[in-house]
Amino acid sequence: MKYSARCVACIWFAVLLVALGCSRGHATLANLPEPTQSTSVGPGDLFEVSVLGEKELVKEYRVQPDGTIDFPYLDRLTVAGLEPQQIEELIKSELANRKILADPQVTLVVKQYNSKKVSIIGAVQKPGSLPWTEGMRLIDAISLAGGLTSLADGDRVRITRRVAPNRTVTATVSIDDISDGKAADVPLQAGDTIKVDQRIF
Repeated sequence: MKYSARCVACIWFAVLLVALGCSRGHATLANLPEPTQSTSVGPGDLFEVSVLGEKELVKEYRVQPDGTIDFPYLDRLTVAGLEPQQIEELIKSELANRKILADPQVTLVVKQYNSKKVSIIGAVQKPGSLPWTEGMRLIDAISLAGGLTSLADGDRVRITRRVAPNRTVTATVSIDDISDGKAADVPLQAGDTIKVDQRIF
């Protein structure tokens, strides 16, 4: 059976539309590595310290620009670059070594990582920088940015992640698929940039 050139063109156009429709709305995360998270604290971070049996001690501490905190009885402690458990051990050992407490039990919970940011730009209500929190995911960041605008393309959200000092990778994901349970939410790494494209009419 012979087809005219016009019919062949129509057939190819229909195939192209089907292909585009099938490819739309699916996350392409193959090139996005798993986040490498450091929970070490830095200037501006806020954490809460509890010492068992010492209810009168100050609870919250913000890391100063020089990387220190003022802890009762211990004066200044340098904590920048330390993991939460390392700060617990530092406070515990200092309290014991200075004979302030015999066997102090110290727990620390980071409340805000202001030294670690995630950037979100494009078609969201409140674009800008967001404090990264441990376990933060893409939907969390979208929500903190006030949600998508009416012009946002929920099928084209790009995440750019630094994987080396001079190298980044970018993946396109679908917020619609995540919201519908068709795709898993994406864990974020401190320093990630999220861009929400506008729909093309």
